[in-house]
Amino acid sequence: MLDKLEQFRDRLDQIGAAEKPVVKDGTPIFEQRVGEQDYAKLSDVEIFDVNTYGKKIDLIERTEGKLPVGRSMNINENKAVGDNPNRNKQHAFHFTADNCIGCHACEAACSEKNDNPAHIAFRSVGYVESGSYPDYKRINISMACNHCDDPVCLKGCPTKAYTKHVEYGAVLQDPDTCFGCGYCTWVCPYNAPQLDPIKGQVSKCNMCVDRLEVGLKPACVSACLGNALNFGVVENTPENRIQAKTSIPGFPDPSITNPNIRFQQTTSTQREMTRTDNMPLKYHKQEDGSFRSVVDEKDGKEQSWNLGRLSSRENPLVIFTLFSQAAMGAFVLIFLGPLLGVESLTGFSASGAGLSLLVLLMVMQAIGLLMSTLHLGKPKRFYRGFNNLAHSPVSREGLGVALFFGFMGAFTFFQGAAWFFELSLFSYVANAFGILALVGSAGGLYYMYRSYRIKARPFWDHWQTACAFLGSAIALGTVLTALVAVIGSAGNDGIGLYPLLLELTPIAITGLVIEAFGLYMHAKHLNVEQGEGAASHYVQCTTFGKTYYLRNVAVAINVLALISLVLLAPSGYLSVLWLLPVLSIALASTVSRALFYVLVIPTTMPGAFFWKNKGFEQHARDVGLADMPQVGVVPDLH
Repeated sequence: MLDKLEQFRDRLDQIGAAEKPVVKDGTPIFEQRVGEQDYAKLSDVEIFDVNTYGKKIDLIERTEGKLPVGRSMNINENKAVGDNPNRNKQHAFHFTADNCIGCHACEAACSEKNDNPAHIAFRSVGYVESGSYPDYKRINISMACNHCDDPVCLKGCPTKAYTKHVEYGAVLQDPDTCFGCGYCTWVCPYNAPQLDPIKGQVSKCNMCVDRLEVGLKPACVSACLGNALNFGVVENTPENRIQAKTSIPGFPDPSITNPNIRFQQTTSTQREMTRTDNMPLKYHKQEDGSFRSVVDEKDGKEQSWNLGRLSSRENPLVIFTLFSQAAMGAFVLIFLGPLLGVESLTGFSASGAGLSLLVLLMVMQAIGLLMSTLHLGKPKRFYRGFNNLAHSPVSREGLGVALFFGFMGAFTFFQGAAWFFELSLFSYVANAFGILALVGSAGGLYYMYRSYRIKARPFWDHWQTACAFLGSAIALGTVLTALVAVIGSAGNDGIGLYPLLLELTPIAITGLVIEAFGLYMHAKHLNVEQGEGAASHYVQCTTFGKTYYLRNVAVAINVLALISLVLLAPSGYLSVLWLLPVLSIALASTVSRALFYVLVIPTTMPGAFFWKNKGFEQHARDVGLADMPQVGVVPDLH
């Protein structure tokens, strides 16, 4: 059965795919130019046994001999095998910050070699600076993929587009397999995967494995004017170098992925190094000489609304997560309520209003899944999202939500049949599917949460995310049920409505309290924390300060409003008053989820004043520069 599914998926993949080139035997892997200089050739002599992280440098030994020596990498469909004697050793870049002059020759060589468009750069040069004339310090940082020992992109990618090769230790990515979800760009701390909004796929540095196969260093290394970049077997300190450190100012925590890059930076620095892009971050020197990211209050303490900036390319995910969580919460209510003997929910579930709610939940979940699919760069390839169930939380989230949707559909069908034909057999079948839908919703909600526990995005990497998702599921699911109940009772003066609303209210309050508790503890944690998470909280309290505080006040007001309605017990046509907190909770949840996406600051590499600077991109859009073709700011497509 699995083989047939894989064959069907492969046939779908072949639709619209370009034909693979036919390569004749004896065709060179890479055409070398005549008179190649020695500095462009690999020349490792000494090889160590283990690397800084305690792992074997010999990758065949690391895999305990499970993979063969001398296999072809099928570079551009070429079956030839290179003759590099260190072919199965982990290779790495070595960057000497003392030598880098910021000329960007490495970027140009990389883009030329890989035929990249202007808006894509596998390697980029940013810098940090400090002081003022005459004691001004600047450190340039040239960065591409670090081909990590623990590549989080590989584990996170739902399509299995990434592979860690025993040849050179290269982490390679197949753009044709990628369907453009962009999750790898979230989890990578170094900006290595590049999402092309035009092609709808990700690509990245491939270590120039075709050049390595013929004994040449990567193109960026060969083009470096200042002899700042070098390349070879990891832990080998290049000639005329004395350091092979794992970090320099501006470089994210190497413990996240164990990256294969080493640094030399011997020139003295100030105690604080700042970024020239708009990220509110700077780097403070610790007692051991290392640097830690801290908040840089670049925009001051002024609070703003910035409601227009709540809209982002992640809007489809705002809809997907809120609709899915609301559907899950409401389904749990109307399914478990009768099983637990809640009288008002039993009557509601067995009525036409209960069936109407189920149909509404199906529509909402269908819209949510559609939004998550349209968020992809290649929506027609959505089925690839289940390829990496062994590792990717995104694959598991997708499976859980899909199972919930399917089983809830079956539950709705048989529940409707039981209501229409008045046969108890259909009710038993419906309950069986309801249990399965319950399991699917639990798995979908849990892995939805796990998908955002990303070390490279500290603002999300907190248990508050679980509170936000669970609280939304409970609160939105409950108010959605109340909304359908109020509308459904409009024709009979709300008879029998109050007992249901009375029982739903404490459940909704519980959801709001869970979310509010998570928000409070999250803010308390970030107020004493440093780094990118604290920087996100700084932006939250300033750039979006008024919106943030309004959201917090709205949560408190919603709780008080629900309590007041329970005490006042409006009935009859006054039951419409229950719609006010319903609308308020929905609006507050939408704003909260939009903030969740726009506030996060990843552990990015520093940009320059113009290049790789989101602030400049925003400025270009605000003043109209983005509309000029010579500026080339790519639209926020996804």
